[in-house]
Amino acid sequence: METRAGDPGAFARFDLTRVDSPAFVVDAAKLRENLRVLADIRDRADVKVLAALKAFSMWSVAPMIGEYLDGVTTSGVWEALLAGEFYDGEIATYSPAYKPDDLDEICRLSDHVIFNTPMQIQRCSQILDIMRARGESFDVGLRINPQHAEGEVPRYDPCAPCSRLGFPIEQLEPEHMEGVDGIHFHTLCEQDLEPLKRTWDKVFDYIEPYFDQLKWLNFGGGHHITRADYQRDELVEFLSDVKDDTGCELYLEPGEAIALDAGILVGTILDSHWNAMPLAITDVSATCHMPDVIEAPYRPAMLHEREEGEAARLGGPSCLAGDVIGDYRLPVPLTPGERFAFLDQAHYSMVKTNTFNGVPLPSIWLWDSETDQLEKIRTFGYEDFRDRLS
Repeated sequence: METRAGDPGAFARFDLTRVDSPAFVVDAAKLRENLRVLADIRDRADVKVLAALKAFSMWSVAPMIGEYLDGVTTSGVWEALLAGEFYDGEIATYSPAYKPDDLDEICRLSDHVIFNTPMQIQRCSQILDIMRARGESFDVGLRINPQHAEGEVPRYDPCAPCSRLGFPIEQLEPEHMEGVDGIHFHTLCEQDLEPLKRTWDKVFDYIEPYFDQLKWLNFGGGHHITRADYQRDELVEFLSDVKDDTGCELYLEPGEAIALDAGILVGTILDSHWNAMPLAITDVSATCHMPDVIEAPYRPAMLHEREEGEAARLGGPSCLAGDVIGDYRLPVPLTPGERFAFLDQAHYSMVKTNTFNGVPLPSIWLWDSETDQLEKIRTFGYEDFRDRLS
């Protein structure tokens, strides 16, 4: 199983006993650092950058995100409502399909309403006309599928064969572009500039006839711009060239890049025993707290993991046999009560947590590594579990 690299950064000196367990701890200073990088790209290339709430929607830091970026992108009516309540700037909403009953609210909240197919735009045209007649102002976008696969894992590749995401670009005809203000495409996942350039090379010829019609192009997410080895200067040059060639406003929608290496998940060993190898049961669950460990799958990096010694297999407290996080050479004894932490858990893990088996949700803390200020943002109790059910 692939281990995703994680940079401990300031967390290397964080005392894990300062918080309860399990707990997400987000470093505000690292968030600011990432946001400054994105804002610098935005300013130098003269484009707009939106934060993808699907990856990181810790709305208590929304004011900080609003200081640096141009708004957010949402995936449906609930995220759009969250954006309207807490976030500044533009709201771009895309969903693979909209329920007609949700569209009024989405049109009211969003600056860009992006559809998955031209057929859905046509079916919803009456609703769109009614909302505009009421005074709502929004652009209509179309997501295309470039039919150019760049993803390394088919499950996460929007251009995998038979993908439902986006209208196949090779089927695009002039009638499909009626009433369309912008084009959206998304092919990347934790990738750098070269895959984006290859995607654009495929897309260009198909949408060039519509440049005079289009107001904007949205290059989606998956841009690992805040990673240290990303080709940022080359990205600025590329985006500037695209703007010159198309005359369109350009948008990027980073999600993971917002909170890259900005958060850890703190856990505690609850019990340990032996079954052909050392085993430990923890209060951190792959199933409930880090579902991508199972879905991707991947092995999260551990803070201060030792390079040598015998590995122990860590698993969660649920009854699912597959609730296994991975094998680790822990930096602490395999003793109940010992603390440990997984790196780079602010993005996607926080938004995907669940209470299967009645496993408690991690609390959420905000730490500023520059000032050492630590604030408990939220804890979750039995009522949060109970009220999801009936």
